[in-house]
Amino acid sequence: MLFMIDPAVESMLTDHQEKFLIPGSVVANVMDTNNLYHAFLVLTKVRYAKIIVLDKDGKYRGLLSLPMITEQMLETETIDVEKLKHIKVEQVMQTDAPTIVDPYDVELDLHLLTDQPFLPVVADNGDFTGIVTRRELFKAINHLAHDIDEEYDITSKVSDKE
Repeated sequence: MLFMIDPAVESMLTDHQEKFLIPGSVVANVMDTNNLYHAFLVLTKVRYAKIIVLDKDGKYRGLLSLPMITEQMLETETIDVEKLKHIKVEQVMQTDAPTIVDPYDVELDLHLLTDQPFLPVVADNGDFTGIVTRRELFKAINHLAHDIDEEYDITSKVSDKE
């Protein structure tokens, strides 16, 4: 069975859809050819749990997280940060994370953001265009929850006598 968002709800959710897409030009990223030491410094500086990985042409390649990096420097009884200088991002990045083409497909965004903090937006040709975050979609849901009665009369379909 296919479930569709009610058109009125979708309309209110997309009232401020221009805020859904955070442009790629302002999203922190690392290059697939960077070493993990560099990526570790970037992730630590921007305080993100995951970061976008791009190639030299701006094409989306995957995601990299702090746990992926720290796993590489852990040894039996020590931590070897120097190892990170010899491992490339492309060797450990996640390549199977979901991506989207249309940042305003609310149905798909809601479904995928259940398990992801953000969704990379990737054009058909592979260009990275930005991200849609769970935070921005929750702002739209908050707006809907608080303002739906300003645009619609809500009536219960359940009888009070049941």
